[in-house]
Amino acid sequence: MKNPADPAASFVRSVQLRHLRCFVAVAQERHLARAAERLALSQPAMSKTLAELEALAGHRLVDRGGAGRRGVQGLTAAGEQLLAHALRVLDALDAGAEAMAPAAAGRLERLRIGALPSVAPALLPAALARFRSHWPAVQVQVQSAANAVLLDGLRAGELDLVVGRMSDPKWMGGLSFELLHTEPLAFVARAGHPLARRGISVPAVLGYPLVVYSEGTIPRHNTESFLSTLGLALPTHALQTLDVSVARALVALSDAVWITPLGAARSDLVDGRLVRLPIATTGTEEPVGLLLRSDAEPSALRSAMVGLLRDAAKRQTTVLKRARG
Repeated sequence: MKNPADPAASFVRSVQLRHLRCFVAVAQERHLARAAERLALSQPAMSKTLAELEALAGHRLVDRGGAGRRGVQGLTAAGEQLLAHALRVLDALDAGAEAMAPAAAGRLERLRIGALPSVAPALLPAALARFRSHWPAVQVQVQSAANAVLLDGLRAGELDLVVGRMSDPKWMGGLSFELLHTEPLAFVARAGHPLARRGISVPAVLGYPLVVYSEGTIPRHNTESFLSTLGLALPTHALQTLDVSVARALVALSDAVWITPLGAARSDLVDGRLVRLPIATTGTEEPVGLLLRSDAEPSALRSAMVGLLRDAAKRQTTVLKRARG
C-alpha cells in the first residue's frame, strides 16, 4: 500500500479529470485563451486549473517562455511525460463511453492524418481512395503542414498518424518512425524550358526565378546546404511556399525553376507537364516515413491506413527510380 504522504499517492488521490482536460487542451492549443474557449471556460479559470495541476504534480508543466501572457512556448520535460499519460487516460475514458453507447447511436469513426505538403501528393491520394472503398462511413481528416507542426500535433494526440520526416532526436520522444522510402531534391521546370538540356550548371539555374520551400522546413534546409557545397547561396528573391499546387502551377506557366523533393513533382514528371533538369543532386536524399505515438492505443483504422501507405510507398519507389533516370 502506498504511503499517504507519498507525492505520487497524493497526486493520484487529488487529480481530477478537469485538470487533465485543461492540461491537454493547453498542450494542443499552445495558447491559454484558445484552450479556455475550447473548454468553454474563462481564461482565469483555465489558469487556476493549470496552476492546481502543477501544484499537485510538484513540477512546472508548461513553459510560457517568451510567448507572452496567453501564449505557450511548449511543455517542460515533466509536462511532456504527463501529457502521454493524460492522453491515455482521456482516450480510455472516451473508449469506455463509446463502448457503453447504444449501437443505434451511430458513433462517428474518425481518422486524422498529418502529411508534409511535399509528400502528400505522391502517397495520400491512392491510399485514401482505397481506404474509402473499404470504410466509406469513416470521417477522414488530412492536415498538411511543416514537419515540426505535424509532430507537435501527433504528440499532443490531435493526429493519429503522420507521413513525414525524422526530426531531431530530442523532439522524437514518445514517437516511432518507420522508413517508407528516400527521395532526393530535384530541379524541376516546364517542358520546353531553355534549361531542359544537357550540360547546364547550377549557377545558370540561379539566373532564373526560383520556387523553394519556406524557411524552417527540411527541403529548404537541404536546398541551402546543397547550394552551399557548391559555394553558392540561395537568392533572397526566390519565391517561398509550402503550397505544392501553387508551385506546380507557377512553374508550368513560366520559366521559374522549382527546387523540390522529387516525389512532390511525381505526377507532373510522369505525364510530361514538367521535366527534371539534368542536375545531379546525389547526397540530398531524405527519408520519408510513418510516425506514430509509441503509446497510442491499437486502432484497426490506423493499422489499415498504415498498410495502404506502405503499398503506396512501394509504388512511389518504382516511379521515382524511373524519374531519376
